[in-house]
This record gives sequence, structure tokens and C-alpha cells, in this order.
Amino acid sequence: MSPASYPPWVVLHIPHDSTDIPTEVRSQLLLSDAALRLELQHMTDHFTHRLFAGPSEDAAVIRAPVSRLVVDVERFADDGAEPMAARGMGAIYNVTSHLAPLRRPLSPAGREALLRLWYHPHHERLEAAVDVAVARHGRCVVIDGHSFPGRPLPYENADPTHERPDICIGSDAFHTPKALEQAFVEAFGRNSWRVAVNDPFSGALVPASRYRNDPRVEAVMVEVNRDLYLDPVSFEPKADFNRIAAEIKSCCVAALTAYAATFPPEWLDITA
Repeated sequence: MSPASYPPWVVLHIPHDSTDIPTEVRSQLLLSDAALRLELQHMTDHFTHRLFAGPSEDAAVIRAPVSRLVVDVERFADDGAEPMAARGMGAIYNVTSHLAPLRRPLSPAGREALLRLWYHPHHERLEAAVDVAVARHGRCVVIDGHSFPGRPLPYENADPTHERPDICIGSDAFHTPKALEQAFVEAFGRNSWRVAVNDPFSGALVPASRYRNDPRVEAVMVEVNRDLYLDPVSFEPKADFNRIAAEIKSCCVAALTAYAATFPPEWLDITA
């Protein structure tokens, strides 16, 4: 494994970097064009595909094709299982980042149509990629790639005076072994970035069929503070974006290399 290369048992999950709003969905949204552009600026994990995957995709990359304002593939499809649904931000958002109305009320059939078109196919792709990794290598690590604003948005219900880290490492009690969490914390910490665990966001995503039942499928969320790489006015990459992106990926690879050193030798050949 070269210093810039992910191991073959890794799947990169990029759920929130798209800004695409299909025409048929645009008519559901109550926002003016200007307000919609602003909401996309607030809610998009800008350029996270480029931050984590790099110019050559040497790992399986599962990237949502539409904006999270269409469907949020990171949420549970069932609102009864999704904590954010209580704030109007389940898999189908009803409110904006500032808790204003986002879309007209949908019928159950309209809601299901969005899930059928965008949510379920995304998760089928994720399931398939993880299945391949487990079949070939005996395990899979899902890296859930995100970004977050330097100051909290109203929907977060967070303390605006709390200083946010440069990097947030999200973990799951079942799917994130402590050795995996610690490897990511140490790798990013060596880069002189301020690193926090499950702050300001927590958790890490795995396919629903493996959730809390298959320890071979592991996951870690990496959230990058947008102040590191994004111009706050233009929402375009800063001048040193390529350097930051290279460092993000290098830290991920270094963490995975350190974590792989803890594997039992009989579990898998990490060079395969």
C-alpha cells in the first residue's frame, strides 16, 4: 500500500457533497432561487469527494448523486428510528437549516417516491460495495466523509460559544473499535489539527443489513471543519485546498495503516 493509497477493504461514503436538485423535486421546495442557493451553501458538505477520494479513486466510493435537501441518505428511512425526524430533518427534510419551512407537505406516496428514486438505490450501492470487501478481505472499514461549518447552524441546537475542532472523528459503539478510533485521532493530531471525538457530530454509518450485527463491518466518520478549506464568501475552495485535501487523505491512510497493524495475521492479507 503506497502512502497515498487506501487499502482494498475500505469503502468511502460521501453522502452530502452534491448540490443537485432534480427539476421534479424543485417544485416541492418553498424557497426562492436565492434562498435555495443560500440553503445549499449552508447544508452542503462542499467538495468532500475531492477531500477524501482524491483525483484517482483507489477505493470504492459511494457518493450520493443528489443534495441532502432532496433526501438525506445518512438518516434512517424510518422516521420512528431517526432522532433528527423530531426536528423536521429525517430522511426527507421539512425545514431548513434555520428551521424555516423547506417543502410543501408530501403525501405518503410522494415521500416513498423520493426514497425509491434516491435513498434506496444509494444504500443498495453501499451494501454491494461492503459485500464485495467482506467477501474478498474478510472485513470492511467504511470511512464516512463529511464537513461541518465553523459556527453551528440553528438546526444543530448547539452552543455557539463552544470552539469547534478542526477535525471531528465520529464513532459507533458497535462498529468502531477503540483501536480504529484512536488510530484516526492520533493520525490527524500529528498534523497539528485540533481533533475531537463525536464533537460536534457523532456516529458512523454502515449498511442497514449489517447494523449492530456484523463486527466484520467497521466504520469511522471523519468530519472536516470547512474553515480549513472553504472560502466563507464564495464557498469555493481556498487557495491551499489541494494541500489540505492531500493531508486529509494522507491522515486517513496513515490511520488505516496503523490500525491494520493490530489485525490478527490470520484475518487477512492487507496487501491483497
